[in-house]
Amino acid sequence: MRARVAVGAGAAVALSAAWALAAYLLWRSSVPALHLPHLDPHAYFTTRQLHRAASYSRGVRLLWFLATLAQLTALALFARFGVRWARESAAGRMGTGMLLGMLGFALVWAAQLPLAVLEVWWARRHGLSTAGYLAVTLGNWLALGGTFVFLCVALAIVMGLAGAVGNWWWLPAAPCFAGLVLLFSFVTPYLLGGQRLTDPDLRAATVKLERIEHVRHVPVKVVTGMKEPNAVATGLGPSRRVFLWDTILEPPFTHREVRVVIAHELGHLAHNHIWRNVGWYTLFAFPGAFLVALGTRRRGGMRAPEAVPLSLLILVALNLVALPLQNAVTRHMEAEADWSALRATRDAVGATALFERFVPTTLSQPDPPTWDYVLLENHPTIMQRLAMVQAWRRYAASDAQSP
Repeated sequence: MRARVAVGAGAAVALSAAWALAAYLLWRSSVPALHLPHLDPHAYFTTRQLHRAASYSRGVRLLWFLATLAQLTALALFARFGVRWARESAAGRMGTGMLLGMLGFALVWAAQLPLAVLEVWWARRHGLSTAGYLAVTLGNWLALGGTFVFLCVALAIVMGLAGAVGNWWWLPAAPCFAGLVLLFSFVTPYLLGGQRLTDPDLRAATVKLERIEHVRHVPVKVVTGMKEPNAVATGLGPSRRVFLWDTILEPPFTHREVRVVIAHELGHLAHNHIWRNVGWYTLFAFPGAFLVALGTRRRGGMRAPEAVPLSLLILVALNLVALPLQNAVTRHMEAEADWSALRATRDAVGATALFERFVPTTLSQPDPPTWDYVLLENHPTIMQRLAMVQAWRRYAASDAQSP
């Protein structure tokens, strides 16, 4: 007995060490150790801009809190009473599990729909959206359909593995989910579509930036019909793309600022951030799946459909608990992409103008409260990004003076 305990403890230590080593390798960054100066938001933004951004952000934070509370409440009630549907179902073990999964997220959708409508109203009131309420409702239906498909696949994998290997299903399941994320990362650019970037100046700038950042043959696409300015880099291997929302190509944004945006997105690809996202997901998947397996044992484990309602609650709660760490990871990569853009463009003026522009155009609060930063912000704050520009100026100046 003692020998088995010792072997188990040794295996746990080895797995923990491997997890920590993988996290260390994924966390590595090309950004040097910097001392970011403290900047006063009033030196960059007017009082009216700061007031509007703070007012809008307070509403967004309240709606997020209410939506999260509605989600947890709906799933807690479903975890408590959803077992009744499992007993009355005649769809078989796996069929019942998938039906319960769809029912659980349908309840979440219904609970959050009023808040989604309020979120659109709040954005429309501040001039950040032109979406209609009916379109939002139909859009939520489409999103719900996508969630149902993914959920059915996930439950089929988990319940199938649980039926084959029992409570150890989480060991093979985590790599399976990582594979799905890998596949989704590859096909996402083809789902987004987009149109070819036609501006000759920006196309020429992109070719130059590709050469500087050692990223070649990455198509830049334009996504139309967007209200807020944004951009994203996604894809793996031959599917890599940079997508620009059409609103960031229009005034008040200048070509100089858009070049910084393109350099930032190419920086994500240059530093393999899409692959790193898959790696981070894999690292979270193993302990997450283990905790779901552990938490559902009293319901018979994931082999039993009665465990599905409880598993949904545990999964959402785990995601909420892990949110600060997930945000820290994404902020870390976004900061590296900012640094990569500064080194590629060597345009501190353009970067400063771009970051300043985000406050009036997106109503991002430049220096949000700490709890908001920890829980909700997956990018460095505007003031942190402006401070990085100042730090880069000093770094570039000292580097130029070095023999």
